[in-house]
Amino acid sequence: MSLFEKKQEKNEVKGNCTCGCGTADAKDTTSKVICCGETIEGVCCIKVLGSGCKNCHALYENAQNAVKAAGLNVEVEYITDLQKVMEYGVMSMPALVVNEQVVSMGKVLKPGDIERLIIRT
Repeated sequence: MSLFEKKQEKNEVKGNCTCGCGTADAKDTTSKVICCGETIEGVCCIKVLGSGCKNCHALYENAQNAVKAAGLNVEVEYITDLQKVMEYGVMSMPALVVNEQVVSMGKVLKPGDIERLIIRT
């Protein structure tokens, strides 16, 4: 495989879904997003970007608690691969990503703060 084939493969667009899951039939309605065959209240995906340090783990746990408190059925993904972290343009960790947008970086947010960010998004 040549270098150009890898680059072309990497930039491939998957489906219509904004979360990158590859679902071709993602639809926006007034207050819900249908993603991956599951209806979720306005939140497609939540990710914590970090290096594996104590603060990154704390943000991950706080994000999980915020999702439970908000009553969402969304899994919080913890990403430590620096190549993937750099793709988001994050320079300080930990960082929080909601619906593929960086909403916080360099801070360990409390569950209540994360919940407000999730609801606002």
